[in-house]
Amino acid sequence: MDFGLVLQTDPPASRVISLMKRAERNGFTHGWTFDSAVLWQEPFVVYSQILANTTRLKVGPMVTNPGTRTWEVTASTFATLNDMYGNRTVCGIGRGDSAMRVAGRKPNTLARLGEAIDVIRDLAEGREAEVDGQPMRLPWVRDGKLPVWMAAYGPKALALTGRRADGFILQLADPFLTEWMVKAVRDAATEAGRDPDSVTICVAAPAYVGDDLAHAREQCRWFGGMVGNHVADLVSRYGDHSGMVPEALTDYIKGRQGYDYSHHGRAGNPSTDFVPDEIVDRFCLLGPPEAHIEKLRALRDLGVDQFAVYDMHDAQETTIDAYGAEIIPALRD
Repeated sequence: MDFGLVLQTDPPASRVISLMKRAERNGFTHGWTFDSAVLWQEPFVVYSQILANTTRLKVGPMVTNPGTRTWEVTASTFATLNDMYGNRTVCGIGRGDSAMRVAGRKPNTLARLGEAIDVIRDLAEGREAEVDGQPMRLPWVRDGKLPVWMAAYGPKALALTGRRADGFILQLADPFLTEWMVKAVRDAATEAGRDPDSVTICVAAPAYVGDDLAHAREQCRWFGGMVGNHVADLVSRYGDHSGMVPEALTDYIKGRQGYDYSHHGRAGNPSTDFVPDEIVDRFCLLGPPEAHIEKLRALRDLGVDQFAVYDMHDAQETTIDAYGAEIIPALRD
């Protein structure tokens, strides 16, 4: 199992770079960041410095979207980083939650997202693609490689992931839901004539190492609110009891009363008081190292290739070091 570190690009950028360097020293293979231009600093600028200050770490957004940048700009940015640092980027992409809504726009349609996946990959790898009816190619790309991993929850998005994406990003660490969603992605890949095992599976969730479970829950409760934004979209589309989405995912948002993006992804988010302890425990990894190892082994057995640690809480360095010292070695044995 590989491990990634997920951060927000809060200033100063030097701290983000320092934490990513620490992650690489501790055995992490990927460095991810949020991508929401209004809320945080521009991630691709920061990626350049992360890549310059590490030797093996791969970087990318968790996640970008096809609406805030034109597709040829997104592809060119990834291709430039790859040309400079040797194909060390991954394009995580989704419909766009905070990036689009904070700017007063709606998330992108799945049709647009599916088209963007192919176009961005083709352009970044030097092939011709069509953007808004205009054929184009980046003539300077040589030996480019850009895996595109799609974030998804709902049945149509999971199916699109299986048909088109190189990887699947699932932003929660509940084994029951992971099994259900990984199966949906792999079934769609098989139906599309793809090798289902060729789709990389990445689970991303907060991790907090320590014995004070109550404190860990409060530091990570924000995550249930963030996931709740996507779940609310699914409920509005499919209903509470459609059978299209597991009720183990949808039940907990019944007390949700809107969401304030100014606290997005942050401990103490006041918009997440509806999230019960049970959801925090299911969606996150909390407790002593042994508890993390046990849950990660269960996820690995379900086919998860990478666990990406959301490290937005008051124990960032401690979590990175604990993973490097005890948890990552146990999952690589």
